Amino acid sequence: MKIIKRDKYLKKLIERKGNGLIKIITGIRRSGKSFLLNTIYKNYLIENGVKENQIIMLSLDDSESVKYRNPLELEKYVREMTSDKSKFFYIFIDEIQMAGEVENPYLPRDTITYVTVLLSLMKMQNADIYVTGSNSKLLSSNIVTEFRDKGDEIHMFPLSFGEYSTAQDGDNNKQIQEFMRYGGMPRILQFSNYEDKSEYLKNLLEKTYLKDVVERYRLEDEKSIIDEVLNVIASSEGSLVNADRIANTLASVRKIKISSNRIYKYLEYFKEAYIISEVERYDIKGRKHIGAQKKFYFADPGLRNACLSFRNLEEPHLMESIIFSELIYRGYEVSVGSVEYNWKDEVGKSKRSQLEVDFVAEKADEKFYIQSAYMIPDETKMNQEINSLKRIRDSFRKIVVVRDNIIPWHDENGILFIGLEEFLLNENSLKR
Repeated sequence: MKIIKRDKYLKKLIERKGNGLIKIITGIRRSGKSFLLNTIYKNYLIENGVKENQIIMLSLDDSESVKYRNPLELEKYVREMTSDKSKFFYIFIDEIQMAGEVENPYLPRDTITYVTVLLSLMKMQNADIYVTGSNSKLLSSNIVTEFRDKGDEIHMFPLSFGEYSTAQDGDNNKQIQEFMRYGGMPRILQFSNYEDKSEYLKNLLEKTYLKDVVERYRLEDEKSIIDEVLNVIASSEGSLVNADRIANTLASVRKIKISSNRIYKYLEYFKEAYIISEVERYDIKGRKHIGAQKKFYFADPGLRNACLSFRNLEEPHLMESIIFSELIYRGYEVSVGSVEYNWKDEVGKSKRSQLEVDFVAEKADEKFYIQSAYMIPDETKMNQEINSLKRIRDSFRKIVVVRDNIIPWHDENGILFIGLEEFLLNENSLKR
């Protein structure tokens, strides 16, 4: 199997090399953080003159490293391995959150944690420190908070379609179909048949991600309800929802009564574990976020489909999901656009309507308004898709992404139409 380079993240590590901060690689579990650090980045360092004995690697989830889960032993080990002050060392610690908490032997009622140790180690003049970590004890998003301004985060996503396609041979259209169904968790590429891919994703969702949430928050008695909540989110991916609506759905469809406050907590747990992302509504004219209803997208389409046991696989919804994933992979802040306009009905009565723009993508001084349109078979559908875009009065780029592989073109309103393949494989496609 081909090695996927993950050049985007390698470049970020290279840019941060030797900056005096702790490099913290975050992201959903099984997205490739350990491979990025221990294989890809290590190989880069060696190819650029670093000796292998200058790279100190420790995986705290290995049984051989149990001793170093004691933070005092961890610090002792690192200092011993880097004692030669004539050399510069690179310290890689995988699954850092597995380091425990011990009493300070010199100060009663005081404790020492891995954070204490790393903040001490980062003061060494001959070492550069890199860590990864995420599990039920301490999910990734908390690690950065612990280090505050001493940490430099690199957030890692599952494979983008561009990365996924480099490890595949054959027709891009077929690859897109498979990507919509099974997603881009790196290990999915090891499986050759659909049954194994499906089983892997179901087990990953159930035995890794949900298990992490349940164990961390001690929710063993609520596991079945958590499953139902995540199922509702999967079923409504791409639709505006909130905790009240989810509660109502569970009550009417599943006959499960649960408070909105409890559902809100579950949503926070899922977000903290990077299982889902929350997307707010954005009033384009007023330039502000609005309302309680939001959209939720899974970190990976394969996980969303696994949650639904690979039922209800409607390509228009899956296409919207992978467009969202591509936008955040490229570093955009994404919102759901809302355009308000006034009009008169056939008897002259004033009306007010809200139109939706699927995605408002912003980064620095860039802004794009993007519609996901699976098919545009006729003029009526065309008008439906561009109605909201035509009513946006600013000069930022307006784009419609269609499923077919088309030659990009602009209509009379200046709206760009591009195919999904072009959008996914060309990172500059939005700027044509």
